[in-house]
Amino acid sequence: MNKMYETLSTGLPRLGLELNEQTKKTLCAFGQAVVEQNQVMNLTAITEPEQVAKLHLLDSLTLLTLEDLRGKRVIDVGCGAGFPGVPLKIACPELRLTLLDSLGKRMRWLETCLPELGVEAECVTARAEEAVTERREQYDYAVSRAVARLNILLELTAPYVKVGGSVLAMKGTAAQEELAEAKNAIRRLGLKLERVEEFPVDGTAHTVIVLRKIAPTPSQYPRRYAKIKQAPL
Repeated sequence: MNKMYETLSTGLPRLGLELNEQTKKTLCAFGQAVVEQNQVMNLTAITEPEQVAKLHLLDSLTLLTLEDLRGKRVIDVGCGAGFPGVPLKIACPELRLTLLDSLGKRMRWLETCLPELGVEAECVTARAEEAVTERREQYDYAVSRAVARLNILLELTAPYVKVGGSVLAMKGTAAQEELAEAKNAIRRLGLKLERVEEFPVDGTAHTVIVLRKIAPTPSQYPRRYAKIKQAPL
């Protein structure tokens, strides 16, 4: 925990972020909980404390440097072990968080773990293209990390976002290539590219693509996932 805490504390000022001691401790407690649960459930390949701080906690928190999430409804689509959604909620308790993933045992673990840490979040076990029927255009932000290529990801996330909101897509070194590939999807889903921000994380470039919702997403989207994957927009 000390290594994780030290790495987190060192990295926050580099992002221009300042968090109190209790918040940093809660972030590390969640990071440690992920590592421990990983021994019985496949949650992450990253288990070294310093790497958890850099590649999970600090990486997730980069989104706070781009948008003011206070009081906003945020959905983490394909949340996996809870990144980036849970660190965002810990660091910005005022945001209203929904965690969405199709893997039931992962979501049951989050439903047990988060209350123990004092973290409030709605946990939804469903496929993204199915859960949207009851949640269409209800969120200010959809966030996602390491789920799918951008042209596929946008069809799964854009329908959740209200006009005026944004999709925040966390990407790696192929971000520009994926962005070029997704031009048609961006146009057809009612989105507009607002900016692309790069953050150096542990020697590699991590990228956040910010897409503003400028028009309602047509009702035929999202399609069934097999169709999305077979014929991306």
